[in-house]
Amino acid sequence: MNLQELNELDFSNIGNWPLAVKLGMAVALAALLLFAGYWFDTQEQLTRLEQSESKEQELKQQLSALQAKAVNLEAYKEQLAEMRESFGAMIRQLPNTTEVAELLVDVSQTGLSNGLEFDLFQPAAESPKEFYAELPIALKVVGHFHEFGAFVSGLASLPRIVTLHDIRIRNRGSKDDPNALIMEATAKTYRYLDDQGA
Repeated sequence: MNLQELNELDFSNIGNWPLAVKLGMAVALAALLLFAGYWFDTQEQLTRLEQSESKEQELKQQLSALQAKAVNLEAYKEQLAEMRESFGAMIRQLPNTTEVAELLVDVSQTGLSNGLEFDLFQPAAESPKEFYAELPIALKVVGHFHEFGAFVSGLASLPRIVTLHDIRIRNRGSKDDPNALIMEATAKTYRYLDDQGA
């Protein structure tokens, strides 16, 4: 069959077309129908399927995370109870208003009992924070290196929290005691603020 015979085909009398042309048209029509079905129906379904599979994976991950939490719920409850107890113990280490004066005496007594000489012991204004207040104390003490170590160790063993900041140690330069040093630091103690912030 040549091109001229294809041009002479009568569309009103398809039944008389040669068998090869009929098969070619049937295949072309089937391909067109398959393409149209894919384009207008199947493609959208495949997109929805991909989205559903993606959502399924996300939900499986969420389920695994929730399942892991559910399995460890008792351990989490025990950990929370321990944290509350630990927090309560730490809060008890923060003095209230009436105990601050005693704590200041404890800090100065710790220095004196370790052989230090105070050149400066100056509490500054209290600085309120989220649930506690800081009370900085400017210190300037004279002593020897090991006495400073014993002083710091003594502060750490106090029943209340005391921290040292901005520590500077330098030689005193005295002819009487060439090993004497001067330590300047800021000691901070902390006070728990009750619900009224007092």
